[in-house]
Amino acid sequence: MNKKIILILFISIFSNDSLSQSKEEPIVLNTETGDIHGTLSISDPSKITPIVLIIAGSGPTDRNGNNPMMTNNSLKMLAESLAEKGISSLRFDKRGIGKSKNSGTKESNLRFEHYINDVKQWCNFIKKDNRFGDLIVLGHSEGSLIGMVASQEKQVDKFISLAGTGFPAGDILRKQLKDQPPLVLEMSAPIIEKLEKGETVENAPEMLYALFRPSVQPYLISWFKYNPQLEIAKLNIPILIVQGTTDIQVNVEDAEKLSESNQKAKKIIIENMNHILKESEAERTKNIQTYSNPKLALKEELIPVLVNFINEH
Repeated sequence: MNKKIILILFISIFSNDSLSQSKEEPIVLNTETGDIHGTLSISDPSKITPIVLIIAGSGPTDRNGNNPMMTNNSLKMLAESLAEKGISSLRFDKRGIGKSKNSGTKESNLRFEHYINDVKQWCNFIKKDNRFGDLIVLGHSEGSLIGMVASQEKQVDKFISLAGTGFPAGDILRKQLKDQPPLVLEMSAPIIEKLEKGETVENAPEMLYALFRPSVQPYLISWFKYNPQLEIAKLNIPILIVQGTTDIQVNVEDAEKLSESNQKAKKIIIENMNHILKESEAERTKNIQTYSNPKLALKEELIPVLVNFINEH
């Protein structure tokens, strides 16, 4: 065998070893109401690595950052990028979503605490696995609030808020309804106020029924009572707050409010990064187009920021 063939063979073997270092495997969390399915990305099976628990945002968003209406693979790309940098991760379909669909409860029985308790269980699950070192909880969008409440448990080493809101859900809903005809906010305001007090509302107006139907009101009550500024203030661990300037769903002001609420927090603002962590203009139509482009890479500056924080001692 000549030297050239030996060199090619060596490169081939070396490359295959490099590629096979990281691996993904399905993982299941058993709960009282059914199984929650996730993906465990192990950066290097031969080493003890930090692990990031990735929590998806609101609505039918799955473990990869996608929903039935759009595919962008933002959270899948996040996990893969972290694995390349020596950091393992676990991402999962929330109860009622994707492969975890059968773990969903009746809408009238669902509470925000279900999501929080699921994350706590995942944290306990991970901490029992001696393949991993530091546990970092990363919540994206609504997942930020879920994560910061769950991270008040002792087993979490660090917390990352990625495009997380800085205001209670009731305030966010009022702000969103301001974009509707004035009558909509006028009719909604007293309902929101009552729900914030923990009281249900009978006979919601027909035009607002989808938003305030009786079966969803208990969930809204459970969600409205959490103020991100108060919850993040309870954390006594290293905190990273990351926000993009072209996010049309969450503003830089949200990141500032979170940062002001806890002196331990480090705030990073990334120019021209939108809500799905991709580069985008602020113009709404062009921004939303990125939500359905799985080929568009994550914003270049994001991963170094996360890796630096995760590896800090």
